[in-house]
Amino acid sequence: MALTRKRVLVTGGAGFLGSHLCERLLKDGADVLCVDNYFTGRKDNIAHLLGHSHFEAMRHDVTFPLYVEVDEIYNLACPASPVHYQFDPVQTTKTSVIGAINMLGLAKRVGAKIMQASTSEVYGDPTVHPQTEDYRGNVNPLGPRACYDEGKRCAETLFFDYFRQHQTRIKVVRIFNTYGPRMHPNDGRVVSNFIVQALQNEDITLYGDGSQTRAFCYVDDLIEGFIRIMATDDSVTGPINIGNPHEIPVRELAERVIRLTDSKSRIVLRPLPQDDPLQRCPDISLARSVLGWEPRVALDEGLSRAAAYFRQMLTESRERDSRSAVA
Repeated sequence: MALTRKRVLVTGGAGFLGSHLCERLLKDGADVLCVDNYFTGRKDNIAHLLGHSHFEAMRHDVTFPLYVEVDEIYNLACPASPVHYQFDPVQTTKTSVIGAINMLGLAKRVGAKIMQASTSEVYGDPTVHPQTEDYRGNVNPLGPRACYDEGKRCAETLFFDYFRQHQTRIKVVRIFNTYGPRMHPNDGRVVSNFIVQALQNEDITLYGDGSQTRAFCYVDDLIEGFIRIMATDDSVTGPINIGNPHEIPVRELAERVIRLTDSKSRIVLRPLPQDDPLQRCPDISLARSVLGWEPRVALDEGLSRAAAYFRQMLTESRERDSRSAVA
């Protein structure tokens, strides 16, 4: 048994992915420092961890330097859905770029290994399908999504420059569509949108004709990918795609959600947003060969787990509203 625990910093640790990562790291025996400014992260996501003797939560914005002693850093801090990252696009870019500089500076000072949570958005609206890590992308640098797309691309540049210039021990993963419990109910992503609408028997909103395709990875599978890349030796830097290569049309996703929730919702069509990619699917050959990783949770199983979470959230919300009305 190790005499000392690994000290791990998770930025964006109160968010959807961050809270699941904190949970996994604690289970694996680490000391975890969760840092979040709660712009999109929520205290409810980590409330069950606050009593753990090896968990600490700190309110902090990564656009400001952080001085702590850690062995590993998972840099997840950044709003990741269009609704949230377009709300304050300048701050989104600052979070990606200045946040990366600050976390890389910390890793350099303390000799920590650091992982960047990048995104499939670096590929833009891809002309190559499925997307391999050597594809350089088709990104509009002037559009409404550019604050996120280009911010993440610049962050990757910084990671590899720190690797070349300072021998910083880096890992870069490119995350494809991920879903599961603790997704923000108002984040505008298709899985959370469809499930919340279906549970309330509201119209399910499809943008375009629903023929655009996505590949959906359950959160537990994604976190396993994070853990595996961080455990690799320093010669493995990435970038490595982490996602589910099973691609389906968005309309089919809506139909599955309606069936799984036994909903009475109808599907309605809305115009496709600017720069919304028509196809997005990872080639995970590298993850399979280097990490021995591939997704395990089937889509219907994962959707059922996510639906159970949102059903409980909606029930608790109605109960709170009822108590408020009585009071």
